[in-house]
Amino acid sequence: MVLRSGPVAATGLVGGWALAGALFIAGCGPSPSPGKAAAPAAGPSPSTNAAAARANVDAARLLAADVDQQNWLTHGRTYSEQRFSPLKSIDESNVFRLGLAWYYDLGTTRGVEATPLVVDGVMYTTSAWSIVYALDAKTGKELWVYDPKVPKRWGQYACCDVVNRGVAVWGGKVYVGTLDGRLDAIDAATGKLVWEKLTVDQSLPYTITGAPRVVNGKVVIGNGGAEYGVRGYVTAYDAATGDQVWRFYTVPGDPAKGFETKELEMAAKTWHGEWWKGGGGGTPWDALVFDPELDLLYIGTGNGAPWAREIRSPGGGDNLFLSSIVAVNADTGAYVWHYQETPGEAWDYTATQSLVLATLELDGRERRVIMHAPKNGFFYVLDRATGELLSAEKFVPVNWASRVDMKTGRPVEVPETVYHEKSVMVLPGPLGAHSWNPMAYSPLTGLVYIPAHSSGYPYSTDPLFEHVEGRPNLGMNPNGGPPLNAQDPIISTNMAALIAWDPRAAKEVWRIDYLSPGSGGVLATASNLLVEGLVDGRFVIYRATDGKLLWQMPVQTGVMGGPISYSVDGDQYIAVSAGWGGINSLVGVRPQGGAPLAQGRVLAFKLGGTVTLPPVPPPAPLDPPPPLTASADTVARGSFVYGQHCAICHGVGAVSGGSTPDLRHMSSATHAEFDSIVLGGSRADRGMVSFSDVVTPADAEAVHAYLIKRARDERGPQSPPTPPTP
Repeated sequence: MVLRSGPVAATGLVGGWALAGALFIAGCGPSPSPGKAAAPAAGPSPSTNAAAARANVDAARLLAADVDQQNWLTHGRTYSEQRFSPLKSIDESNVFRLGLAWYYDLGTTRGVEATPLVVDGVMYTTSAWSIVYALDAKTGKELWVYDPKVPKRWGQYACCDVVNRGVAVWGGKVYVGTLDGRLDAIDAATGKLVWEKLTVDQSLPYTITGAPRVVNGKVVIGNGGAEYGVRGYVTAYDAATGDQVWRFYTVPGDPAKGFETKELEMAAKTWHGEWWKGGGGGTPWDALVFDPELDLLYIGTGNGAPWAREIRSPGGGDNLFLSSIVAVNADTGAYVWHYQETPGEAWDYTATQSLVLATLELDGRERRVIMHAPKNGFFYVLDRATGELLSAEKFVPVNWASRVDMKTGRPVEVPETVYHEKSVMVLPGPLGAHSWNPMAYSPLTGLVYIPAHSSGYPYSTDPLFEHVEGRPNLGMNPNGGPPLNAQDPIISTNMAALIAWDPRAAKEVWRIDYLSPGSGGVLATASNLLVEGLVDGRFVIYRATDGKLLWQMPVQTGVMGGPISYSVDGDQYIAVSAGWGGINSLVGVRPQGGAPLAQGRVLAFKLGGTVTLPPVPPPAPLDPPPPLTASADTVARGSFVYGQHCAICHGVGAVSGGSTPDLRHMSSATHAEFDSIVLGGSRADRGMVSFSDVVTPADAEAVHAYLIKRARDERGPQSPPTPPTP
């Protein structure tokens, strides 16, 4: 069954999709400092002032979160992270009355990926650069803002935008992981820093974009940065003091230095060569789920570094614990079991996507399971006590493996997709089948709802690869793949959809097809509603049983974050932190209608809401581009260098996706300062670091010439120059 929800389009569908996951070359352009805008609202509700004094969350309250209908206390609402709300006031009979109750402008043009939390009338959320906001959940009134002042130069290590996916709350404190690797505990009443712990070695290019979790009085946080040459791990800190309690490494380190545990010694036998010199990867940058009954913490681990396995681990091997679900004791961090989804991972198939716990009846018996839809394209159901594989079926088109062998638990790889000595198109590509955008499970329908996509990518090993400190080290040949074209049989399978999946029958039940990848996380409710934000700038509600569109509203920006539902003073709200950005925007994928509004927002809806969004301001007038005096060879060289070092942040073909500056639209002043920006780092305080270590002056001049040509191409030979900005 295929349902279509209306037109959605993107420019650069072939090139943008295929390149989005592979152009991890640092150096994003400038971004304005976050600001604020007053929400149209009345004063705070009486309950809010008391709640702001102390976010009263403890173990007993989190364990009972499922029956605490009015709040959203942890990342997935409960420890099971099903993203299912028991609230029923908004339903099929009245959803047409849903309207905007309030909005709050975040003052950022970068990606917004957070899932807000709501505790007793106070909402806590984050935006780009790890900034934390406390808002009145009834009115949107700002209570406080905490800026951890992440150095803007750290943006060069964030492969997929300077995003943050949210906070944790416990015992009167709000916890956030910062992009540059700190864990900050903030006073929930005042927004002031209580304690701070550096969780990484800042001489290495680690990042944190994921939300912390609090389990048994400990704050747990992972990290990212695999492509840049780091070794992944998860750390637990005492929630009251910040003292480190335990640390679990996801890949083995240098054998000469000894192994932290016997499990890492075992894992090292599945690696070859000198993998530790490139870090190894395995960074657990998002998925963390806790089972209080078993006292197990489940960790979704990341990809290998470099991607090419014959460079990373010459001779092959499974490379544990890459692309795995690992269960550890929540109190000690001790290893309990693991299941590796992609042995010897070679395609950027992270297993860091949302993990969901549930109890399902399978083969006539109840099983406590963990469900997962990772990047490799198979939907997994595992016994969460033992790690036993219960099912694994493709939920999108896949060509790297024909199936998963249920006896061994291993995928049956297709030999033709091994790309060490040849270039091959592999499906899915680096964007994967499902990324960080959280899926939801409804016990009401028994279905899992997955924001899914799949697109092929040409993989090829770089025969001249050398590790470069602080830069992406993929081991991929940027010019060795087969040409991209819309008629390619692999490219023709590109898809994006919201998929309703039956985990008991291991099959798709219905889907809603989209044309652009990257739509937002999903919320299911007890009134049979399914809520999602879309990259085309709509916020939509479907019927969960069959996908019928029930309500929609344009919100002027692409929505990627996970929606939530909560209640204050008897009114049910549905809210989302919205803001187009992330990897798709950085490489130039645009939703229909061109660039979306360059503004992140928190939006809250309720029945009878009457607030309207302000008109989208018209685009600023553009300065005319300088004359093109360079030769065709110089422009061609500039195109090549741009693709290597600039496209990841400013778009394939110099077409911005809207969250970073479109370099075809540079002002006259920026053109004049081009060399000082690119080579001198004059805008490093805004995130645009110097590229003098990898770009020569001649190449910088060539890139400038290429951008001038792209600007002139865009306006056409007959177009009169646009008057300069006054």
